[in-house]
Amino acid sequence: MNLNLLSGVLDLIYPVVCFNCGNALVKHEKILCSFCSLKLPLTNFHNDPFNVMAKSLWGRVPVDFATSFLYFRKSGITQILLHQLKYAERTDVGKDLGNRFGTQLKDNSFVARADCLIPVPLHAKKLRARGYNQSEVICKGMQEILNIPILNNLSRISYTDSQTRKRRFDRWLNVSEKFVITNPESLEGKRILLIDDVFTTGATLEACCEVLNTVKNISIGAATLAIAAY
Repeated sequence: MNLNLLSGVLDLIYPVVCFNCGNALVKHEKILCSFCSLKLPLTNFHNDPFNVMAKSLWGRVPVDFATSFLYFRKSGITQILLHQLKYAERTDVGKDLGNRFGTQLKDNSFVARADCLIPVPLHAKKLRARGYNQSEVICKGMQEILNIPILNNLSRISYTDSQTRKRRFDRWLNVSEKFVITNPESLEGKRILLIDDVFTTGATLEACCEVLNTVKNISIGAATLAIAAY
């Protein structure tokens, strides 16, 4: 059977639907229908150097650029998509959102001169349990658009419980000094973009940046797929 015909038959039997509204997707639509894509809660932080995420990191760690793609609200479209990525093994969701994020950042002056993307790592135990690192999946989607190499120079050296429902100080204790750099010489003098899935208190990014800032002449940008909206 012709592959295009087979694909059409399968779409009739098992229609590919929008993760948000449940309507069937048409050709060229991925993850979301066109209507729901327009409803994505974009932050546009990349156009504002004084955005909420950047201000949250001021005085904590030296960061030259900070941005987040979407607002995260309880029961909102962003939560639906991230749940599919993190807990339903839908890595295609993370890759597609990474594509969209990369497209938004392509002309940003910091990103355009970045030497590498570095995903925030999972501990090996959690990586084995999940089978993939959601931040690296997002990174790969961004790389397809930005053509910036991915380096996995960060490692998480101790296992931590879920950050969900922890207070800010507890979250900081939960991630403080949990990361190490492998081959730090390869990052000397480099402009790097650190990638994570969600920004809440910033504790995880702060811990990563503290370690990365031990590298000589490094310039750090931080980008997350979502930021908690309060």
